Amino acid sequence: MIVAHAAFPIEPDRLDEALEYAETLVERSNEEDGMIEYRAATDVEEEATLRFFEQYEDTAAFEAHTQTDHFQAFATALPELLAGTPRVTRFEVESETEVEL
Repeated sequence: MIVAHAAFPIEPDRLDEALEYAETLVERSNEEDGMIEYRAATDVEEEATLRFFEQYEDTAAFEAHTQTDHFQAFATALPELLAGTPRVTRFEVESETEVEL
């Protein structure tokens, strides 16, 4: 499984526009083959930071995602929306265990 976490600092006056892109991206990404889960949220401490949590079945699904029209639309718009440097981390996960709270 591939897990990715991305944090995008967004210009505060462009946040609504970024959220529209994120909503479309999440909706369409969750329909992709090989996608386990794709979520976006605003950070509770840094309101204008969008965070993405992504789980893919494998590397092929991760790479296919980056070629989709909805991902490309977000990637094209992103430079005009950013207020700083994005951070993206990819993890290769061999197993998972649910944690009881």
